[in-house]
Amino acid sequence: MAHAAQVGLQDATSPIMEELITFHDHALMIIFLICFLVLYALFLTLTTKLTNTNISDAQEMETVWTILPAIILVLIALPSLRILYMTDEINDPSLTIKSIGHQWYWTYEYTDYGGLIFNSYMLPPLFLEPGDLRLLDVDNRVVLPIEAPIRMMITSQDVLHSWAVPTLGLKTDAVPGRLNQTTFTATRPGVYYGQCSEICGANHSFMPIVLELIPLKIFEMGPVFTL
Repeated sequence: MAHAAQVGLQDATSPIMEELITFHDHALMIIFLICFLVLYALFLTLTTKLTNTNISDAQEMETVWTILPAIILVLIALPSLRILYMTDEINDPSLTIKSIGHQWYWTYEYTDYGGLIFNSYMLPPLFLEPGDLRLLDVDNRVVLPIEAPIRMMITSQDVLHSWAVPTLGLKTDAVPGRLNQTTFTATRPGVYYGQCSEICGANHSFMPIVLELIPLKIFEMGPVFTL
Protein backbone atom coordinates (compact mmCIF):
# COMPACT_ATOMS: atom_id res chain seq x y z
CA MET A 1 0.00 0.00 0.00
CA ALA A 2 0.99 3.62 -0.32
CA HIS A 3 2.97 5.30 2.45
CA ALA A 4 3.75 8.86 3.47
CA ALA A 5 5.93 10.90 1.09
CA GLN A 6 5.79 8.16 -1.55
CA VAL A 7 6.84 9.44 -4.98
CA GLY A 8 6.47 6.42 -7.28
CA LEU A 9 3.72 3.87 -7.80
CA GLN A 10 2.93 1.06 -5.41
CA ASP A 11 4.87 -2.18 -5.72
CA ALA A 12 3.38 -4.47 -8.35
CA THR A 13 1.56 -7.64 -7.26
CA SER A 14 0.41 -8.76 -10.72
CA PRO A 15 1.98 -9.03 -14.18
CA ILE A 16 -0.35 -6.32 -15.50
CA MET A 17 0.84 -3.85 -12.86
CA GLU A 18 4.45 -4.69 -13.66
CA GLU A 19 3.75 -3.83 -17.29
CA LEU A 20 2.04 -0.59 -16.28
CA ILE A 21 4.99 0.48 -14.15
CA THR A 22 7.40 -0.31 -16.99
CA PHE A 23 5.29 1.74 -19.42
CA HIS A 24 5.09 4.59 -16.90
CA ASP A 25 8.89 4.71 -16.63
CA HIS A 26 9.22 4.44 -20.43
CA ALA A 27 6.86 7.36 -21.07
CA LEU A 28 8.34 9.43 -18.24
CA MET A 29 11.84 9.12 -19.72
CA ILE A 30 10.59 10.32 -23.12
CA ILE A 31 8.85 13.29 -21.45
CA PHE A 32 12.01 14.09 -19.49
CA LEU A 33 14.16 14.11 -22.65
CA ILE A 34 11.66 16.35 -24.49
CA CYS A 35 11.51 18.83 -21.60
CA PHE A 36 15.31 18.90 -21.37
CA LEU A 37 15.63 19.59 -25.11
CA VAL A 38 13.03 22.38 -25.06
CA LEU A 39 14.57 24.04 -22.00
CA TYR A 40 18.02 23.80 -23.56
CA ALA A 41 16.75 25.47 -26.76
CA LEU A 42 15.08 28.24 -24.74
CA PHE A 43 18.26 28.78 -22.73
CA LEU A 44 20.33 29.15 -25.90
CA THR A 45 17.78 31.52 -27.40
CA LEU A 46 17.89 33.79 -24.35
CA THR A 47 21.65 33.75 -23.83
CA THR A 48 23.32 33.63 -27.25
CA LYS A 49 23.95 36.75 -29.35
CA LEU A 50 24.79 34.85 -32.51
CA THR A 51 22.43 35.08 -35.49
CA ASN A 52 22.13 33.04 -38.67
CA THR A 53 20.59 34.54 -41.79
CA ASN A 54 19.81 31.09 -43.23
CA ILE A 55 17.76 29.88 -40.27
CA SER A 56 14.52 31.21 -41.85
CA ASP A 57 14.80 28.65 -44.67
CA ALA A 58 15.81 25.27 -43.27
CA GLN A 59 13.63 22.59 -44.87
CA GLU A 60 15.77 19.78 -43.48
CA MET A 61 15.19 21.01 -39.93
CA GLU A 62 11.45 21.38 -40.55
CA THR A 63 11.32 17.82 -41.88
CA VAL A 64 13.11 16.50 -38.80
CA TRP A 65 10.93 18.27 -36.24
CA THR A 66 7.81 17.08 -38.09
CA ILE A 67 8.80 13.41 -38.38
CA LEU A 68 10.51 13.06 -34.99
CA PRO A 69 7.36 13.82 -32.89
CA ALA A 70 5.42 11.28 -34.97
CA ILE A 71 8.05 8.63 -34.23
CA ILE A 72 7.93 9.48 -30.52
CA LEU A 73 4.13 9.14 -30.49
CA VAL A 74 4.41 5.71 -32.11
CA LEU A 75 6.97 4.64 -29.48
CA ILE A 76 4.46 5.61 -26.79
CA ALA A 77 1.32 4.26 -28.48
CA LEU A 78 2.54 0.75 -29.32
CA PRO A 79 3.32 -0.42 -25.76
CA SER A 80 0.22 1.37 -24.50
CA LEU A 81 -2.04 -0.55 -26.90
CA ARG A 82 -0.28 -3.80 -26.01
CA ILE A 83 -1.06 -3.33 -22.32
CA LEU A 84 -4.63 -2.26 -23.13
CA TYR A 85 -5.30 -5.53 -24.93
CA MET A 86 -3.58 -7.52 -22.17
CA THR A 87 -5.99 -6.09 -19.59
CA ASP A 88 -8.95 -7.37 -21.65
CA GLU A 89 -7.68 -10.94 -21.95
CA ILE A 90 -9.57 -13.49 -19.86
CA ASN A 91 -8.29 -17.03 -20.36
CA ASP A 92 -9.90 -19.88 -18.41
CA PRO A 93 -10.18 -18.29 -14.92
CA SER A 94 -9.77 -20.57 -11.90
CA LEU A 95 -12.18 -18.58 -9.74
CA THR A 96 -14.96 -16.07 -10.38
CA ILE A 97 -15.95 -13.42 -7.83
CA LYS A 98 -18.90 -11.09 -8.25
CA SER A 99 -18.61 -7.68 -6.64
CA ILE A 100 -21.68 -5.46 -6.21
CA GLY A 101 -21.33 -1.82 -5.21
CA HIS A 102 -23.81 -0.20 -2.83
CA GLN A 103 -24.04 3.11 -1.03
CA TRP A 104 -21.65 2.65 0.76
CA TYR A 105 -20.31 -0.88 0.99
CA TRP A 106 -19.45 -3.85 -1.21
CA THR A 107 -21.14 -7.23 -1.57
CA TYR A 108 -19.09 -10.21 -2.74
CA GLU A 109 -20.31 -13.50 -4.13
CA TYR A 110 -18.14 -16.59 -4.62
CA THR A 111 -20.03 -18.08 -7.54
CA ASP A 112 -17.89 -21.26 -7.53
CA TYR A 113 -18.61 -22.01 -3.86
CA GLY A 114 -22.35 -22.56 -3.82
CA GLY A 115 -23.22 -18.89 -3.96
CA LEU A 116 -21.33 -17.76 -0.82
CA ILE A 117 -22.35 -14.12 -0.35
CA PHE A 118 -21.25 -11.57 2.24
CA ASN A 119 -21.09 -7.82 2.73
CA SER A 120 -17.90 -5.88 3.37
CA TYR A 121 -18.20 -2.72 5.48
CA MET A 122 -15.51 -0.32 6.58
CA LEU A 123 -14.52 -0.79 10.21
CA PRO A 124 -15.59 2.15 12.39
CA PRO A 125 -12.76 3.73 14.44
CA LEU A 126 -14.14 2.25 17.68
CA PHE A 127 -13.74 -1.29 16.32
CA LEU A 128 -10.16 -0.96 15.06
CA GLU A 129 -7.58 -3.32 16.55
CA PRO A 130 -3.89 -2.43 16.95
CA GLY A 131 -2.34 -2.56 13.50
CA ASP A 132 -5.60 -1.95 11.63
CA LEU A 133 -5.68 0.91 9.16
CA ARG A 134 -8.20 3.68 9.64
CA LEU A 135 -10.60 4.16 6.69
CA LEU A 136 -9.09 1.15 4.91
CA ASP A 137 -9.79 -2.00 6.94
CA VAL A 138 -13.09 -3.85 6.61
CA ASP A 139 -15.01 -6.37 8.68
CA ASN A 140 -14.97 -9.09 5.98
CA ARG A 141 -11.98 -9.41 3.68
CA VAL A 142 -12.01 -11.05 0.26
CA VAL A 143 -9.75 -14.12 0.48
CA LEU A 144 -8.25 -15.22 -2.82
CA PRO A 145 -5.44 -17.55 -3.96
CA ILE A 146 -2.23 -16.37 -5.57
CA GLU A 147 -0.78 -17.72 -8.82
CA ALA A 148 -4.27 -18.45 -10.15
CA PRO A 149 -6.25 -16.38 -12.67
CA ILE A 150 -9.16 -14.66 -10.93
CA ARG A 151 -12.11 -13.14 -12.77
CA MET A 152 -13.97 -10.26 -11.13
CA MET A 153 -17.53 -9.55 -12.23
CA ILE A 154 -18.37 -6.01 -11.15
CA THR A 155 -21.70 -4.21 -11.08
CA SER A 156 -23.67 -1.78 -8.94
CA GLN A 157 -27.12 -1.75 -7.38
CA ASP A 158 -27.65 2.00 -7.07
CA VAL A 159 -25.17 4.54 -8.46
CA LEU A 160 -21.83 4.50 -10.27
CA HIS A 161 -18.94 3.01 -8.29
CA SER A 162 -15.44 1.92 -9.27
CA TRP A 163 -13.67 -1.18 -7.93
CA ALA A 164 -9.97 -0.30 -7.75
CA VAL A 165 -6.90 -1.98 -6.22
CA PRO A 166 -3.78 -0.05 -7.31
CA THR A 167 -1.16 -2.66 -6.46
CA LEU A 168 -2.89 -5.15 -8.79
CA GLY A 169 -3.37 -2.60 -11.56
CA LEU A 170 -7.17 -2.89 -11.35
CA LYS A 171 -9.81 -0.21 -11.82
CA THR A 172 -13.19 -1.22 -13.22
CA ASP A 173 -16.39 0.81 -13.12
CA ALA A 174 -19.45 -0.64 -11.37
CA VAL A 175 -22.43 0.46 -13.46
CA PRO A 176 -26.08 -0.24 -12.52
CA GLY A 177 -27.64 -2.68 -14.95
CA ARG A 178 -24.31 -3.62 -16.50
CA LEU A 179 -21.86 -6.41 -15.65
CA ASN A 180 -18.21 -5.48 -16.26
CA GLN A 181 -15.40 -7.95 -15.84
CA THR A 182 -11.67 -7.88 -15.29
CA THR A 183 -9.03 -10.45 -14.47
CA PHE A 184 -5.81 -10.60 -12.51
CA THR A 185 -3.23 -13.08 -11.27
CA ALA A 186 -1.54 -12.20 -7.98
CA THR A 187 2.12 -13.14 -7.70
CA ARG A 188 2.72 -12.88 -3.95
CA PRO A 189 0.69 -13.27 -0.76
CA GLY A 190 -0.33 -10.38 1.44
CA VAL A 191 -3.12 -7.97 2.29
CA TYR A 192 -3.83 -5.35 -0.34
CA TYR A 193 -6.05 -2.30 -0.10
CA GLY A 194 -8.18 -0.35 -2.53
CA GLN A 195 -11.09 2.07 -2.52
CA CYS A 196 -14.03 3.13 -4.60
CA SER A 197 -12.60 5.45 -7.26
CA GLU A 198 -15.84 7.00 -8.51
CA ILE A 199 -17.57 9.78 -6.57
CA CYS A 200 -20.76 8.01 -5.48
CA GLY A 201 -22.26 10.16 -2.76
CA ALA A 202 -21.67 11.55 0.71
CA ASN A 203 -19.80 8.50 2.02
CA HIS A 204 -17.81 7.80 -1.12
CA SER A 205 -14.57 7.86 0.90
CA PHE A 206 -15.79 5.15 3.27
CA MET A 207 -16.15 2.01 1.13
CA PRO A 208 -12.68 0.44 1.04
CA ILE A 209 -11.64 -2.83 -0.60
CA VAL A 210 -9.40 -5.35 1.14
CA LEU A 211 -8.01 -8.45 -0.57
CA GLU A 212 -6.22 -11.13 1.44
CA LEU A 213 -4.13 -13.21 -0.94
CA ILE A 214 -2.89 -16.58 0.29
CA PRO A 215 -1.06 -19.54 -1.30
CA LEU A 216 -3.23 -21.74 -3.50
CA LYS A 217 -2.58 -24.88 -1.39
CA ILE A 218 -3.92 -23.18 1.75
CA PHE A 219 -6.93 -21.83 -0.15
CA GLU A 220 -7.78 -25.32 -1.43
CA MET A 221 -7.66 -26.82 2.09
CA GLY A 222 -11.02 -25.46 3.06
CA PRO A 223 -12.98 -22.36 4.10
CA VAL A 224 -10.60 -19.59 5.11
CA PHE A 225 -12.96 -16.69 4.64
CA THR A 226 -12.72 -14.06 7.33
CA LEU A 227 -16.43 -13.88 8.08
